[in-house]
Amino acid sequence: MSLTQDPDFLIRLLINMAAVLILIRLVYFRASRHRAYASSFILFGMGVFLVTSQLSTVDISLGFAFGLFAIFSMLRYRTESITIKEMTYLFLVIAMSLLSAVGDMSHLELALLLALVCVMAYITETSLLLPVLEEKAVQYEKIENIRPERRAELLEDLRTRTGLDIRSVEINEINFLKDTAQLKVQYVPRAPDD
Repeated sequence: MSLTQDPDFLIRLLINMAAVLILIRLVYFRASRHRAYASSFILFGMGVFLVTSQLSTVDISLGFAFGLFAIFSMLRYRTESITIKEMTYLFLVIAMSLLSAVGDMSHLELALLLALVCVMAYITETSLLLPVLEEKAVQYEKIENIRPERRAELLEDLRTRTGLDIRSVEINEINFLKDTAQLKVQYVPRAPDD
C-alpha cells in the first residue's frame, strides 16, 4: 500500500500518534515519571496501529489469529509485572490505536473521541475527581494505638512523627513478638516548592 494511494492511512496514523503522545507525555509521564514505560507505550501504540491497519486489509485464518494471540500471551508471561496504572495506560494506548486503525468513523470523529480519552485520563490524574494521595509503608512500635477505638490517637501520632498530612492508615501485619505493626499510610504529597 502506497501512502500516496491511501492518504486516509497517513491521516489516521498522524491522529493516532498525536493522541498517544498527548496521553503519554502530557498525562501519564507528568504524573508518574517512568520514562521506560512512557517510551514503550508510544512505540507500542505505533506498532499496534501499523500491524492492525495492515492486517485489516488481508484475510487471515483463524489459526493465524490464534497464533498471534499465543505469541502475545507468551510475551506477557516473560515480562515483569507492571502496576494496574501502567496496565491501564497500556490498554488505553492499544484501544486508541485499534480505533484509529480499523474504526470506520470520520477523521474528525476519531480525533474528538481520542481527545475525550486524553481529557478523561487527565482528569483522573488530577484531584478533580479523587484526592491525590501517596502511600508509604511504616513500621510502627506503639502497638496499643492500633486498636479501633484508638484510631484518632494513631493518626495524630503518625502525623506528628512523620510530618505528613496522613489521611488514612491500614494495618498490613502485626508482630506480637516484637510489639510492632506494619502499616500502610496514605498522605497528601507536599508541593514541589516545600
